Amino acid sequence: MSQSCDSSGSCATKATKESQQAALAQQDNAITRSLGKIKNKILVMSGKGGVGKSTVSVNLALSLAQQGYQVGLMDVDIHGPDVVRMLNLQGTLEAPSAPDALVPPLRYNDNLKVVSLEYMMRDRDEAIIWRGPLKIQAIRQFIADMDWGELDYLIIDAPPGTGDEPLTVAQTIPLVKAIVVTTPQKVALADVRKSINFCRSVNVEIVGVVENMSGFVCPHCNQTVDIFKSGGGEEVAREFDLPFLGRVPMDPKVVAAGDDGVPYLSTTTDSPAVQAFGEIVAAIERRLPPVAAPSPLKMAGAGACACSSGGCGSQKGS
Repeated sequence: MSQSCDSSGSCATKATKESQQAALAQQDNAITRSLGKIKNKILVMSGKGGVGKSTVSVNLALSLAQQGYQVGLMDVDIHGPDVVRMLNLQGTLEAPSAPDALVPPLRYNDNLKVVSLEYMMRDRDEAIIWRGPLKIQAIRQFIADMDWGELDYLIIDAPPGTGDEPLTVAQTIPLVKAIVVTTPQKVALADVRKSINFCRSVNVEIVGVVENMSGFVCPHCNQTVDIFKSGGGEEVAREFDLPFLGRVPMDPKVVAAGDDGVPYLSTTTDSPAVQAFGEIVAAIERRLPPVAAPSPLKMAGAGACACSSGGCGSQKGS
């Protein structure tokens, strides 16, 4: 059997290469099938860790769902998947009913579906020590296996930086767009510039910039104090001629709610943070309109609210 060698000196048979190419093409078809009914795909990314990217992802997905849209939330952060814990989701993904069947995501409520790479791990506390090729294959397989159905929005929570995970998402998911999260500090702003340049290098359209931890909400008087400055995210957006979606203040109640697995936006509590997310969602709706007008949300369990035929009116800022 004839053989061919690559530049590194390793040899592989033509049959092996053809088999690998066929498997890759089959996976590409599966990814297209999985994502084919999703109108808007949004990658939430940041230049560095600790800026609240997962908090933004979770609450953005919740807020869109509360508006009545069909929303998916996918966590592809291999080393630090937090979405499941922040939503306090229990259970496991169901095994496919047939070899070529897709896997249904977990349901948080009637309008929000959730999946996380954490469900691929036997032990959720086990450290994941994978090199790039393993990460890429895991993410591609993960995307290909999911049965999302029809969605208005798919929110993808990626790890910080511009490494294998966001690059794989950018190259794997057709027409994915990005929201870049930063904090006002200069060190975060320096890293967010790299994220913006990353998106431009891989031809990913940027929906806009979100400035998180923009001030601190006093738990006593509910006023916002600029401990970490404010306006840096808006300045970067202006520098790169990008839309500025809004600024979210640091609210101790939001942090506590995430730790308890009861996200703040699933409650009826009003606060500057809830109002800020409402403004951000309104900006996203204008830039990325859904498939159709939203239907009233039928909340199940946590986050119940009274909905009328005109939509969910008991949740301000959602």
